[in-house]
Amino acid sequence: MSSNFDENLLKYAELAVKVGINIQKDQYLYIQASTETVPFVRLVTKVAYENGAKQVFVDFTDDEIARLRYELAPEDSFDYFPEWKILERESLAEQGAAFMSVVSQSPDLLKGIDSKRIAANQKATGTALNKYRQYVQSDKISWTVIAAPSAKWAAKVFPALPENEQVDALWDAIFKATRADLANPIEEWKKHDETLHEKVAYLNNKNYAKLHYTAPGTDLTIELPKGHLWCGAGSVNERGHEFMANMPTEEVFTVPNKTGVNGYVSSTKPLSYGGNIIDNFKVTFENGRIVNVEAEQGEEVLKALVETDEGSHYLGEVALVPHGSPISASNLLFFNTLFDENASNHLAIGSAYAFCLEGGKTMSQDELAANGLNQSITHVDFMIGSGDMNIDGITADGQSEPVFRKGNWAF
Repeated sequence: MSSNFDENLLKYAELAVKVGINIQKDQYLYIQASTETVPFVRLVTKVAYENGAKQVFVDFTDDEIARLRYELAPEDSFDYFPEWKILERESLAEQGAAFMSVVSQSPDLLKGIDSKRIAANQKATGTALNKYRQYVQSDKISWTVIAAPSAKWAAKVFPALPENEQVDALWDAIFKATRADLANPIEEWKKHDETLHEKVAYLNNKNYAKLHYTAPGTDLTIELPKGHLWCGAGSVNERGHEFMANMPTEEVFTVPNKTGVNGYVSSTKPLSYGGNIIDNFKVTFENGRIVNVEAEQGEEVLKALVETDEGSHYLGEVALVPHGSPISASNLLFFNTLFDENASNHLAIGSAYAFCLEGGKTMSQDELAANGLNQSITHVDFMIGSGDMNIDGITADGQSEPVFRKGNWAF
């Protein structure tokens, strides 16, 4: 453990509370976390109360108990999601609560479990929390996703290290990725936010009609809907309070036109989904719809993801991340989307963010659909970027301009 571990841990907790959710006086905070992260969650709770939180509600899960359910529970229990848990999220959201997820799950938690059980539970959860997801995807509430190590996750990232050094190494990697190891992380995040917004402003000014991706195993064209907005880093909730949805974040992103995706794309990093690793996969699109998937590892889990509902056959997000981003430059594979998506261009299967469309935050679901935005009970990012990727922006009159060359910004 580094000599300044406690100092960095406190700075990280303060970042999560002051920048991530930007807690307001007398605001409720809901935290979802694993039992392996209890000491860190206690620190976050303390910081939240010190900064004005009215009450902190913590929903702990346990990886081993979760695994036992998948191994031993009856088949017909996986399509059930408790109504009281739905009500808890929706009621707190309606009262303007902030929501924090602390991810730590082992990437191999459900390895060997029947993919039908995983798919049934994912579908039940997605359906149950659909209204809550709409709060999130239209920026009505403040929310953030951060991470804390678990022993099994750390072992996956640092298999060559002695067991007693793995968790400390992952903590150090998380501090570095989130800038918590710097002298004044909050100031650094303000600068980082401004840098990403410069890219956002450029792309919004260009207003490209399409993006064309080329790389080994990839030749993909994505139409962008009229009125699409590029977003990045900080967001603003309906009460006018800023928040940072992902920490770390290195991306700028927008929405695709649901039926305007054609060609094929290959993954460049493993996808950790449903307690399994999906790796070396290729996805083919026709008129927006996924018509074929192939994977060297986890193909059945990937197919089940695509079959979640009708919307999971389409894309909901297009995100640009330079290959030279700090997380990519670290050469670490985190086996966790929160980090790996910030080392690579990525796309998301499933629902689109309403705030990535002019006026989208106040549109109904039908209005969003009429404007080309996809709807689904799931939203899963997968990584496609590399140092070999070129992306061209195509204007409404058919002109082609470089956006990415050899994996990095071309402007």
